[in-house]
Amino acid sequence: MTRTAVWTTIAQTLTAEIAGGQYRPGDRLPTEADLALRFGVNRHTVRRALSELQGQGLTHARRGAGVFVSARPTEYPLGRRVRFHQTLRAAGQMPDKRILRRETRRPNAGEQQLLELEDGDEVHVYEGLSSADGVPIALFRSVFPAGRLPGLLDRLDATGSVTEALAAEGIADYTRASTRVTAKLATATQAGLLRISPGDPVLRTDSVNVDPEGRPIEIGRTWFAADRVSLTVAPD
Repeated sequence: MTRTAVWTTIAQTLTAEIAGGQYRPGDRLPTEADLALRFGVNRHTVRRALSELQGQGLTHARRGAGVFVSARPTEYPLGRRVRFHQTLRAAGQMPDKRILRRETRRPNAGEQQLLELEDGDEVHVYEGLSSADGVPIALFRSVFPAGRLPGLLDRLDATGSVTEALAAEGIADYTRASTRVTAKLATATQAGLLRISPGDPVLRTDSVNVDPEGRPIEIGRTWFAADRVSLTVAPD
């Protein structure tokens, strides 16, 4: 009778614990030292078991941070009508949003140009953290023309939905006029919120949304954790 290798038994145990929800996507596994103590083996044996989990796509290692349970990449289409909550629900995931900042202020030069504002006009700024199944996937910043949408921030507080808030302000529909995707490295602040390591890759999208008359109604910037999303170009 062939004896099962110890590292295989460790890998099977950890796989079962991940499948059972003891460790969820985004969670960090115990350290090699802790696992070696738990299973009564040396760290080389633990390292072999962890390598097996990574080979199966169940975990991924981050230099200096540890081994983490891999999140199922979220399919995120970049089409003319992309709605965060609808996109995640269509993928069988539960969306959530945590608001980090909301304010009305003067626009910077870029915002004024993209939103076609006059001198003295103000903008609403809406920032937050988006999650899928409890795992943070993106930081977002949306900027709106305050003069056209005076009650938008209060409506966002009430509904939690940009689409619903814009509809309540008289914008029944809006579409994406342009999107630019750029690869960046996470800052320390972004890393802390996204639960990744500083310097990990993020995908930044810059977009402009327009109303049915073609007037810019929102400019958005989103930073996606690169290993948690699959950005796709959706047909119009």
